[in-house]
Amino acid sequence: MGFFKYGARGSGCKAAIVGVFVTAVPVSAAEVSILALGDSLTQGYGLLEQDGFVPQLRNWLADHGHDVRVVNGGVSGDTTAGGFARVEWSLTPDIDAMIVTLGGNDVLRGIAPQEARSNIEGILKVAQAQNLEVLLIGMEAPGNFGADYKQAFDGLYPELAQTYGTVFLDSFFKGLDRQGQSLAELSAFMQDDGIHPNPEGVVKIVETVGPKVEELLYRLD
Repeated sequence: MGFFKYGARGSGCKAAIVGVFVTAVPVSAAEVSILALGDSLTQGYGLLEQDGFVPQLRNWLADHGHDVRVVNGGVSGDTTAGGFARVEWSLTPDIDAMIVTLGGNDVLRGIAPQEARSNIEGILKVAQAQNLEVLLIGMEAPGNFGADYKQAFDGLYPELAQTYGTVFLDSFFKGLDRQGQSLAELSAFMQDDGIHPNPEGVVKIVETVGPKVEELLYRLD
């Protein structure tokens, strides 16, 4: 899933459930644990483990002075419904906060925006019940489903973020902003499927997500 080729490449997302990855860093009393709940973008589809989103984010945070354990709760092919179905058992007692990055596969399948909204709201309600801070990362629908679909889908993220008081980033791909760049230049940061970022693309994505995670961490102080 991504902003390049929604729809046509949807079958490239494998529905295999991946094991939860925990960064190999000793847990200390001061360490914060964050669950990254998502799909293949979070899981690191098509990448060596160290090149994936979660390891790169953990390293970025460490480089910026934060002792953070990031749990990879990404399941390749997952939808917002899948995330909602597993969020409660994924939030083990040691988790202090959560990153939610879901919705790309809903778009690939043409799932109604109101259904995606209901599922993400369910996830946020679970976090709220457990007094957990959340970083909600949005997804953008393409135009091929029509303007109304795109407006409803894109709009659900900022609306829910405001309602539930989460930290918010409007797009997972914000770091690959198209402004002033050609399609060829952007393609240099994507895998051949045009859906998932390559290692260099993940670097740029993490550079944008990282400060938002810092904002999340400041709320825990």
